Amino acid sequence: MNLRKSNRREFLGQAGLGIAASTVSAPFLEEAASAQPTTLGAGGIPYRTLGRSGEKVSLVGLGGYHIGLQKDEEESIRIIRTALDKGINFLDNCWDYNDGVSEVRMGKALRDGYRKKAFLMTKIDGQVKDVAAQQIDESLRRLQTETIDLVQFHEVIRPGDPDRIFGPGGSFEAAVEAKKAGKLRYIGFTGHKDPDIHLKMLETAFNHGFTFDTVQMPLNVMDAHFKSFAKKVVPVLTKHGIGVLGMKSMGDGFVLKSNVVTPVECLHYAMNLPTSVVITGCDSLQILEQALEAARTFKPLGEQQLAALLAKTAPLAVRGEFEPFKTTMDFDGTAHNPQWLG
Repeated sequence: MNLRKSNRREFLGQAGLGIAASTVSAPFLEEAASAQPTTLGAGGIPYRTLGRSGEKVSLVGLGGYHIGLQKDEEESIRIIRTALDKGINFLDNCWDYNDGVSEVRMGKALRDGYRKKAFLMTKIDGQVKDVAAQQIDESLRRLQTETIDLVQFHEVIRPGDPDRIFGPGGSFEAAVEAKKAGKLRYIGFTGHKDPDIHLKMLETAFNHGFTFDTVQMPLNVMDAHFKSFAKKVVPVLTKHGIGVLGMKSMGDGFVLKSNVVTPVECLHYAMNLPTSVVITGCDSLQILEQALEAARTFKPLGEQQLAALLAKTAPLAVRGEFEPFKTTMDFDGTAHNPQWLG
């Protein structure tokens, strides 16, 4: 009991740091990026350390959702294997992506020795123990692996989600048991709605004596100005050695519709944060090559570069128009399919 109280006090102190970080300056963000341990992997792709786990992961990760959107399964497999051959080792996926098609295709791509090249992540929706356990086992079968490197609780987007996941008979129990059984190695969570819900999930974990290995969230040039995960959540994660996973660097294409930033600028901004991995969707070899080139050419942004980037996006970002996943239910898969939660 004392441990939980101590952890909670420690967390709340760091949560305060995260909130205070809403005024963080461009130099701070520049220093954060340059401070990330980086080594060059295959194909000149930078690798960073995944929080306190010590795992080395590629700065750019291959998103799983778009793998299932590609009409040709063989082309999907080609994209995954090309990514692995050219230095990307972080693979993203989810139990619900494209009704399981994304995991099935990734499992096929990981045959013939490719599994050993990958740090494999997937997500589960289940928030009760039996449903979560079933989804973990189904993901293992689809991905054709005995162990998934990282499993994350998906779409923590409602204020009540943390209490349900960590409550009696919640999905946290299933994840811990799966880890003990060797079915997974690390545990994280994701969400795209509100940084305060992320902070609640972290606090709830601390109250149960648990520290997540990773947290995934939208990190893009618009996020910097509206319900900012970068300013409220990221400082808490770095303080506790939790791996920072960035997603929606282009806001599912909506950020690009602002016509003020390019895809590479979007990727470089997210890489400039203290991210371990920036996950991006690639439904073609051409888009994959764009992501690879962005990683190869990334250099920490100078203060003036970053200030200019933030200045031109600020007027457009204040209402969340280019981040509809924060302001609408259009991207809330579990809201449209509550049976996934259990």
